[in-house]
Amino acid sequence: MKLPKEQVLDVFRETKALLEGHFQLTSGLHSAQYFQCAKVLQYPKYLHLLCGEIAKHFEYADVELVISPAIGGVVVGTEVGRMLRVRTIFAERIDGKMQLRRGFEIHPGERVLVVEDVVTTGGSVFEIVDLVKKADARLAGVGYVVDRSNGKILFEAKHFSVLQMDVVTYKPEECPLCKEGGTAIKPGSRGNY
Repeated sequence: MKLPKEQVLDVFRETKALLEGHFQLTSGLHSAQYFQCAKVLQYPKYLHLLCGEIAKHFEYADVELVISPAIGGVVVGTEVGRMLRVRTIFAERIDGKMQLRRGFEIHPGERVLVVEDVVTTGGSVFEIVDLVKKADARLAGVGYVVDRSNGKILFEAKHFSVLQMDVVTYKPEECPLCKEGGTAIKPGSRGNY
């Protein structure tokens, strides 16, 4: 049984991981809300709780490898991989593109689960899915903690999120917060917060 949405939101509020303000997301879009998953995942009990939901969902998917995009997805991917007892790797952005480094490999035919912390446009996940395809591996699914698109982003495989939210986003040129004179801050792995 999936965790109730309000319980998950309470965890984000308790850890001060649901931020309110004016933010520029990794996708370049602007929003008045930001999920800083790292603030939740620093607590082992919440890491176990949230990642456990993803692991339970894919428990019978015959996953052989978990891969996540650095940096936000690494902690989630590592915990899900530990729970599923499978090899776990991550891809890194080099010159603007997700790539495997550090001797990591995806083997042909391997059943791969892609894991991320937050999905807004799905950009990083789609890049990881491309790496899986290029390796002639099989995509077992995509799991993530927060789906900011409220189910609008679809992947070519079974996918699961612990929390779905329809968080309003704006193109920078259409952002009402910018028009009011505000400046978006960039929290997260590629920002300054």
